[in-house]
Amino acid sequence: MSAKPTIEANPANEGEPQPLQIRRALISVSDKSGIVEFAQGLQALGVEIVSTGGTAAALTDGGIAVRTVEELTGTPEILGGRVKTLHPRLHGALLAVRDDPEHAATLADEGIEEIDLVCTNLYPFERAMAQRDATDAEVIENIDIGGPTMIRAAAKNHRYVAVVVRPESYDAVLAELEEGDGAISPGTRHWLANEAFAVTARYDAAISGWFGDRYEDFPTHRTVSMEKFLDLSYGENPHQRGALYTEVGVRTHVLSRVSQEHGRDLSFNNVLDLDSARNLLADLDGPACVIVKHNNPCGAAEGESALDAYEKALACDPVSAYGGVIALNRPIDEALAERLHQNFVEVLIAPGYEGEAMSTLQQKQAIRILADTEQRQRRGDLDMKRVRGGMLVQELDTVARDREGMTVETGGEPSDAEWLDIAFAWKVCKHVRSNAIVLVKDGQTIGIGAGQMSRVDSVRLAIEKCRVAYGEEADARLNGCVVASDAFFPFADGPQAAVAAGARTVVQPGGSKRDDEVIAACEQGGVTMVFTGRRHFRH
Repeated sequence: MSAKPTIEANPANEGEPQPLQIRRALISVSDKSGIVEFAQGLQALGVEIVSTGGTAAALTDGGIAVRTVEELTGTPEILGGRVKTLHPRLHGALLAVRDDPEHAATLADEGIEEIDLVCTNLYPFERAMAQRDATDAEVIENIDIGGPTMIRAAAKNHRYVAVVVRPESYDAVLAELEEGDGAISPGTRHWLANEAFAVTARYDAAISGWFGDRYEDFPTHRTVSMEKFLDLSYGENPHQRGALYTEVGVRTHVLSRVSQEHGRDLSFNNVLDLDSARNLLADLDGPACVIVKHNNPCGAAEGESALDAYEKALACDPVSAYGGVIALNRPIDEALAERLHQNFVEVLIAPGYEGEAMSTLQQKQAIRILADTEQRQRRGDLDMKRVRGGMLVQELDTVARDREGMTVETGGEPSDAEWLDIAFAWKVCKHVRSNAIVLVKDGQTIGIGAGQMSRVDSVRLAIEKCRVAYGEEADARLNGCVVASDAFFPFADGPQAAVAAGARTVVQPGGSKRDDEVIAACEQGGVTMVFTGRRHFRH
């Protein structure tokens, strides 16, 4: 059971709630992890155990005396177990307001025995729907009806009933009962009710999503269930609190299968930058390195080795790389660790660390070192952006892994080496904030212009970044480079500025009403222009 607040009274009810003595417990669980030990602990405190079907059998096998639900209600299970807890005697026991004279009289008249604790978890619907070979009938059969009904009843009436829905809570509940001579406090009951309603909300969201997604990509109602994955050191700024929540049911997320090996707790901005770095890295081939600063790549490269890729990525903008997030798709060896140690790195993520690499990196206390063992790449889910009072939802922006859809509009057919740089520039451009301009040569970025309101300003910024980074070598680096634009050039001034600096290939979506002017400018400059037919805005 996670940390709970101290709650001594429920303002929704009059009077002061009191500790609840647990005398009778109803246990009916799908996940039987730890349930025998929990029931044994209850029995040792003198609690009568009532149970159903398979749970009753498991408890009996564990040496626990069990009273069946049929004995409590006087009605057998029917419809193959579909109906077993849906009975007035059971729900009367859960929902009665015990200090209400009319409710108390009804319980007495009907011979309804009070239930003080409900322990239940639900049919594994999420697991059933995730199985690729599951039929509709099998998935639907895993929609629990009685379980959520009991949970909601007990949680609503938590003033008089304790509800336990997670095996992780068993030890804490037993400990409190043992310390309290078999009683459980109002604050704990309130917290358990909070957990219970969260469980049923998540369950209903999964069912609604499964049904809705079968009809349309954007159904009329979309219910998203999130659960806290990590408390962050702070939010976007130190005076803001922050946490990472992950969407229930997704196969991967920004920190799935990632372990922190060293350093301070992650911050809000660290996670944002990690997401950008990992998404770009997933689009690259071979040994690759991505350096992200303020949610934009300031360097990206593919190389002969991880060290080579890092050196090439760093060279693009070593000033901005200071204090950045660095992601590599190959293990870090001792030589690369020594090189990384020479710079200030905020966050480092890689598939592994070889030899003395980890010891070398751990010499600096501030660096956050993460190990990434995730094999699945982010594919097929939706991109969601929060806006005031709502959510913008769209399909993920994907980039072709080859030349599909690309057409050469001017100049001759690019060489194989030039096509590699064209593809690389286009992949990186997708991950840069609009308006985005990326300069590439020999599998590495040499200048990036991001987030400018004018596209020609992004071109100028990318060129200036290259000149600052490479100094006297800048003209040689710019000569023959590829310039990629995330959207069409509305005027010829952008390509002209890049061509004047030395670019010899321009890749862009096309589609402007002034395409003819832009094409003419490239023809006049003797450069190749490639249209992709698809833009990659990233706001």
